[in-house]
This record gives sequence, structure tokens and C-alpha cells, in this order.
Amino acid sequence: MNDKLYPLKFEPIYQYRLWGGRRLAHLLSKPLPKDEPVGEACLLSDRKDHASKVVDGPLKGKTITELMQKCPVELMGENNAHFKRFPLLLKFLDCHEVLSVQVHPSDDQTAYIPEGDTGKTEAWVVLETADDSIIYSGLKKGTTKEDLLQSIETNSVSEKLHRFIPKIDDAVFIHSGTVHTLGGAVVFEVQENSDVTFRLYDWDRKDPKTGKPRELQVEKAMACIDYNQVEIGPIIPVKSTEVKNAELLFDNEHFKLWRIESDTQVDVGFKDEPVILVCINGKGTMRYENKDYSISKGEVMLLPAIVGQLELHPNSEITVLQIAIPQKNDKS
Repeated sequence: MNDKLYPLKFEPIYQYRLWGGRRLAHLLSKPLPKDEPVGEACLLSDRKDHASKVVDGPLKGKTITELMQKCPVELMGENNAHFKRFPLLLKFLDCHEVLSVQVHPSDDQTAYIPEGDTGKTEAWVVLETADDSIIYSGLKKGTTKEDLLQSIETNSVSEKLHRFIPKIDDAVFIHSGTVHTLGGAVVFEVQENSDVTFRLYDWDRKDPKTGKPRELQVEKAMACIDYNQVEIGPIIPVKSTEVKNAELLFDNEHFKLWRIESDTQVDVGFKDEPVILVCINGKGTMRYENKDYSISKGEVMLLPAIVGQLELHPNSEITVLQIAIPQKNDKS
């Protein structure tokens, strides 16, 4: 692949989900599939079954998988040796109805993770709410394995879960092992690049497409629960010292995420490391090698490591989520 990397935009990949709705049409310019509930738009995905494709420029049509294989150093910088696949998966979720009550394994619970996959720590930023918005995040304090098993039998699982009513801009961190679900909201989700989900409970509903209940994985879910993950609420944003006009929402071993809100020029990206920008509101432009690159509401842009830091010029006011991948040391 001789084409040099540049700021890359990707086409969203829509996914049918029985709990989905039609609200992603407000966020994304790509038309939704007709007449079915769309629960997810994969914004940047390096998965075999759905790999994101570049939408414009010389690399149009290339997948993130191909780029990771052909130019890992230019894309990932010093982190290239630690990742065969792009390590994060980014989505918009339209949770028209409440999702299944679920849990994801941690990276070290390898008995429950298919080969080539990882555990799954994730985080949400709430973009839209409704009258029935709800987030269940963590267990109620003191809940035991026995309590939880009994509640599954009596269809009262929700009584064992901590819950709160989310507001727009709330940011919620869901560490692997946390029992969780949500409904009545549109959220941005960042997570480890993993598809491993174990359903504990699905509200006794049937999938309209099959007429059957969805499969539960109660035994695996129970094995992966961290009973210390209790009463998880929205995080408290911290004013960033390293990114202008930004607050730091998440900072963990898998991802760092800033929310940048600005009506004046602001620097985005970092030297020699990849950064992802997700535009939540407004639009703006960046200049790289004498060419302008625009980003607007609902779009995702990957700044490869070789691109470095750019100046983002908002048209008026812009809100951008900036996501970085923490540097791995050689011991990890």
C-alpha cells in the first residue's frame, strides 16, 4: 500500500437490534435501513464480520483491518507492536428499549474469551434522553451470587441492580465484570475491541424476527461478575491540563477520552500516536499537508500517528470527543 495515511473518515455500519429505534437518523447522514429497529452504528470497527471502510481520499474502500496490516507503524506509532487489531471499538447506540441485563469478562478471564478476542471494559457518553431513560450500572450493595440467581428465577433481577436516570452529557464507566444495561437513551460507546457479552436476563421478551427468546448465558455471566462493582453513577469530569477547552471524562488502561467544546481554534491529536475524533455537535476543519479535512456532527475521524497534532477550526461552536490509546510498556 503506497498511499500515504491522512486524516481518515469511516462509513458507519448499522446493526439490527430488537431494542433499537430510528433515532440514529438525527446523528448520521447515512440513511438507516428501512423499517427495522437499528440499535447500533459501528463507527470504527476492526472486526472480521464488520470492518470499517474509509469513505474518501486515495484510501477510499480500504478497511481499518487492511491499514493495520499494511502500515501499522504509521497508524499506531510506538504502540504498533502491541496490537494486531485496532484495539478500540466505537459505536452510537439507540437504546429505544432496555437492553438485556449483561456482563462482560475481564482480560484475564481467558476461559470465557474466544481466541483472538479480549475482555470488555466500556464507557458511555449520553447524547439523547427520553421520558423512560434508565441506566442500570452495578449491583446494589450487599447483593450476593445467591441473591442474583434467585432474582433470575423470580424475574426480579432489576431489584438487585443500582439504577439512575441519566441526563444528556452524563459519562458512565462500565468496568469489565459490572452488571449493566440501559434503555430510553442514545449514547456514544467506546470499548475494548471485543464482542464477548453474556446475557443474564432479557426481560422475558421474544425477538420479533424469530418469535423466540434470545439465548441467555447465565452460568458464564455469573462467573464473570465482579461483586465489588456496585452503585456505579456518572463520573465527575475533570478540567484537562493537556487539552485546551476540554474536560477529561475517562482515563484507564484501555482508553483516554476528552470532551472538547470550543468556538475558537483548538489543537487536536498528539504527536506520534493515533487519536480518534467523534463530532457530537457542530462542524469544523483541519488542515494537513495543504489539504482541508472537515468533520461534522455524527462523523468519526482517525488521525493516524504519522499525522500528529492538527489545529481544529470550528465553523461556530463544536463539541468533539477525542480518544487516545494509552501507551503500552513492554511488560504488558
